[in-house]
Amino acid sequence: MRKNSKSLLLVMLLCTIMILMQSTAVLANSARLPSLVILVNNPPADLSIVAMFNENQEEAVVQRVAWEGYYGFYPELIQVNGKYTFKVTTNGECFECIIDTPLQRYDNVFTLNISDRKLTPGTYPLRSALLIFTRLLLTLLLEGIIFWFCGFRKKRSWIIFLYINLVTQGILNIWLNSAGPIRLLNYLILGLIIGEFFVFLTEMIAFPILIKEHGKMRSFIYAFIANFISLIAGGYILSILPV
Repeated sequence: MRKNSKSLLLVMLLCTIMILMQSTAVLANSARLPSLVILVNNPPADLSIVAMFNENQEEAVVQRVAWEGYYGFYPELIQVNGKYTFKVTTNGECFECIIDTPLQRYDNVFTLNISDRKLTPGTYPLRSALLIFTRLLLTLLLEGIIFWFCGFRKKRSWIIFLYINLVTQGILNIWLNSAGPIRLLNYLILGLIIGEFFVFLTEMIAFPILIKEHGKMRSFIYAFIANFISLIAGGYILSILPV
């Protein structure tokens, strides 16, 4: 009984470490330039956005990921207290939007509603929750299939499987979303690898300790295979879905 209590305490400690693992915003020079990104849901193919930065015109660099379009501006220097006018053209029509609120030094994200012709700070409501839920659901389905093929059938094993994965994968996906909604894929993959290291460590300790349906070695092997495949699949998911 005392041994099981110590094992449970160790698992809880690892989960606590993952919960406390949060990214911290810092100001520093790097290869990344200041950016201003306009997010558009299901953008028309002919949509064009041109910005006037301090009397200079700049056309957006366009990137489309799944149902979202990112119209990015990367001037050498964004004036934090500047005023920007955007000329939006689509379907033979043209209108203007203005940003006159203070900007951050690096990541500035606005959402454009074409039908209302409004530009609002941040992303649309529940965006992060939707994306985290989608990635978490795909991960649970993938690792659940592997769990089944490894011979785990008991209800208690599946409850532990769900609990551990909801904690580890949930924290990982929240962490990936914590630094902002629009980021470069190479930074995301690096973040995924770092986060998956802690997931590997936690699950390869937790599953053999908590699941008693089969021997510890089978649970250990399952945790390694599932997380290795999940790491590869996660990189692919990050490349085809918004973040």
